[in-house]
Amino acid sequence: MKKNPKIHHLFILAALIFTVITAFSCKTLPRGQTPKLSRRLLDLGLLSPNQLADFFIANNPDKDYEYILTFASYYVDEAMAEGINSDLAFAQMCLETGFLRFGGLVQEDFHNYCGLGAMDSEHPGEKFENEEMGVRAHIQHLQAYATTEDVKLNKDLIDPRYNWVHKTKLVEDLWGLAGTWASDPAYGQKLNALLERMETQEY
Repeated sequence: MKKNPKIHHLFILAALIFTVITAFSCKTLPRGQTPKLSRRLLDLGLLSPNQLADFFIANNPDKDYEYILTFASYYVDEAMAEGINSDLAFAQMCLETGFLRFGGLVQEDFHNYCGLGAMDSEHPGEKFENEEMGVRAHIQHLQAYATTEDVKLNKDLIDPRYNWVHKTKLVEDLWGLAGTWASDPAYGQKLNALLERMETQEY
């Protein structure tokens, strides 16, 4: 029996359309591409650990890439667990620590990546057991700023200052962190500049 050429062509066309739709429906972006990132604390982070690590290493090549990749994975995992924007949290860590160069009150072995409790020489900041716990404390503190008291943490409480946050004025985005998290009125602009560099790959 001879094949109907019209049906055969229609079959090939349908297969091509299916392939194209499948390719474009994939949510995973190639490593070299970045989307428009949200500035809201409770939005989903979009960058993968590899993309975050690439951004970091471009700004501090003295760090081991595999170490930073694991470190970035902590941010993605911990932020997802608490519904926090991992892109914004990672940018804040870069700002607060100078891309893990430190040099201020908080020292590297504190595993304190957001300046928790850092006030003066007598109060240089909170200390955490390891990198993962330090990242968790950072994410939990952001969750404290961004949610009401009825929103509970999904992981065990690590942040010793979590209950110090008075949730009378919720912080929705990075702009609200100026004057609440940090006294610097340009704090929001500095975080935004880092996120813009992540988007445009101007590392």
